[in-house]
Amino acid sequence: MPEAVIRHDWTREEVAALFALPFNELLHRAHTVHRAHHDPNAVQVSTLLSIKTGGCPEDCAYCPQAARYDTGVAAQKLMEVDDVLARAKAAKAAGASRFCMGAAWRGPKDRDIPKVAEIVRAVKDLGLETCATLGLLGEGHAQQLKDAGLDYYNHNIDTAPEFYGEIIHTREYQDRLQTLEQVRDAGLKTCCGGIVGMGETRAQRAGLLQALANLPEHPHSVPINQLVPVPGTPLGDAEPLDPFEFVRSIAVARILMPLSIVRLSAGRQQMDDAVQALCFHAGAGSIFYGEKLLTTGNPDTEHDRALFRRLDLHAMEVVEEAGTVHADIMESADAGCGHGCGCTAAA
Repeated sequence: MPEAVIRHDWTREEVAALFALPFNELLHRAHTVHRAHHDPNAVQVSTLLSIKTGGCPEDCAYCPQAARYDTGVAAQKLMEVDDVLARAKAAKAAGASRFCMGAAWRGPKDRDIPKVAEIVRAVKDLGLETCATLGLLGEGHAQQLKDAGLDYYNHNIDTAPEFYGEIIHTREYQDRLQTLEQVRDAGLKTCCGGIVGMGETRAQRAGLLQALANLPEHPHSVPINQLVPVPGTPLGDAEPLDPFEFVRSIAVARILMPLSIVRLSAGRQQMDDAVQALCFHAGAGSIFYGEKLLTTGNPDTEHDRALFRRLDLHAMEVVEEAGTVHADIMESADAGCGHGCGCTAAA
């Protein structure tokens, strides 16, 4: 396996030039990078659960959980541990190796962290990797979550720095960078990506990926989301992004961050199977599994299993590292039924 060239000094012009490559040339380059550093037929499977839904004070233009928008999403309290645990067990039985928990907060208060930590411990005890996305973190929060067994913290930068103010006004771009710094300083793995299809230009999509690739440490997971327009939000009538432009975004992310796992994230329900197959070829090595992605739809597990079989893909599973909180994702030749479909035989 050739050694990856890790750069944190990409220029906007270099990233734009990648986007401008002929489509087949771009996919060839991306797939070459992908197979040099990852199993091209393996996909990491995560499940995302909203453990505290709605009522968020932020004004993110894409988000149905913002209290100021009339989207039909009712505010709910933080879920009880046993209820989260039941959902985590079901996710594991369905083939998920990572359980991600999201809370619609601007950021957790000090009193919220012990409650979330209790949930993290319970999920971790199931043998799943754990990830949380809770918003902006206060002093000491990241360390407390790590001590509870959290593996990953998700905090997206959403879009290019120069387009950010068109989408969000209630927090600054720098606020997001500061939370990511806290997460890295605590020794947590970072999950950080963005959203495309919000009306940005290709140059601004290049700016998003440039910003991600030039972070002090490449995110371990890079979710690339396609906007799901939700009626009642400012972006509810957004024009859909050309699907091949989305594939280009996956491919460029793969080239810029060779060792990161690029996740085909929100918007999969709007993609046909052929587009998803192109995304896997371009370097997507992770998906969210299950019928719900926080408050928007997601392809169901049976459809994903069938797609994996048709594409000869197999799910990854967690192998714990002795003496550490974290886990490495590794292929397991013995997982499941042998088709890599994530069936309950792998549990």
